[in-house]
Amino acid sequence: MFGMTREKIAVSLPADLVRAARSAVKAGRAASVSGYVEAALAAHVASDDDAWIDAWLEETGGPLTPEEIAWADRALGF
Repeated sequence: MFGMTREKIAVSLPADLVRAARSAVKAGRAASVSGYVEAALAAHVASDDDAWIDAWLEETGGPLTPEEIAWADRALGF
């Protein structure tokens, strides 16, 4: 999903976040500010996906119990 095509955009960010991104690049923790921002945005999108799943589980009875997981594993042949 990510990384297929690139689109250039302009965004405004707080100065401290820009400094943090540039610092990460300077320290070798990121190849570029764009790469740093991309990784942060991708993590946020993934977190949003997880939040949706958590909300859905809560609406349908909460997280799976160990017994439900064991049943599903047996049903799927694991």
